[in-house]
Amino acid sequence: MPGPAPGPPRIHGQTGLGCIAGAVPLPETGPGWQAVRLSRNRVWGHPALVAALRNLAGAAGAQGLPTLWIGDLGQPRGGPLPYGHASHQVGLDADIWLDLSPKPALSAAARETVAVPSLVLPDGSDVDPARWTPQHARLIRLAATLPGLDRIFVNPAIKRALCRSEAGADWLRRVRPWRGHDSHMHLRLRCPAGQAACRDQPPVPAGDGCDASLDWWWSEEARQPPPRPAPGPPPRLPEACRAVLQAP
Repeated sequence: MPGPAPGPPRIHGQTGLGCIAGAVPLPETGPGWQAVRLSRNRVWGHPALVAALRNLAGAAGAQGLPTLWIGDLGQPRGGPLPYGHASHQVGLDADIWLDLSPKPALSAAARETVAVPSLVLPDGSDVDPARWTPQHARLIRLAATLPGLDRIFVNPAIKRALCRSEAGADWLRRVRPWRGHDSHMHLRLRCPAGQAACRDQPPVPAGDGCDASLDWWWSEEARQPPPRPAPGPPPRLPEACRAVLQAP
């Protein structure tokens, strides 16, 4: 759908299976950010997510960090995306590119081809010391301390680098290792207040995550995951999503 379902914000379901009515767009450009790949029309989210991104861009700028490139949020009415993500379905997820170089103001066309280099060595063993900087850790810390934040996904090597410099920090438990995410971080908010039909994930474990659970990502089991099972019937969205997706 090209635009949101009318009415106040209403989330149904969870980030991997759900929808949203009353979504609002992140402006294409604002103080401290530029949204990229605008042709995808994935700049939509719950107002709490848009406010969080505004706050992050402002806090980053106040600490001398450059303009942020913001990637996918979600579709105007949420729901499964045709490619690129299994989550981002209820307006609570956003991708922030981890490029801290100075950025000119780009046209919409130029934003379609933005490319960000990986911060991780080709073998995945660690961050690339030629690219990783203390400023990256600062940006992730700012994101991890946003009000309402549930968790952030980064590459395991990035989590490892943070554990070296930030071990014991309370916010570090919200930074979770996951495959990919070597050139961007994935922010996810908790269900906002008043969203009774929204379903959060289980809370993140206690501790900073700099333990055996992180070491697992370099085990043979992690490096050679089993093949995915044959696809079955698609999961069913919450019944309330029918009205959201069919609303004029």
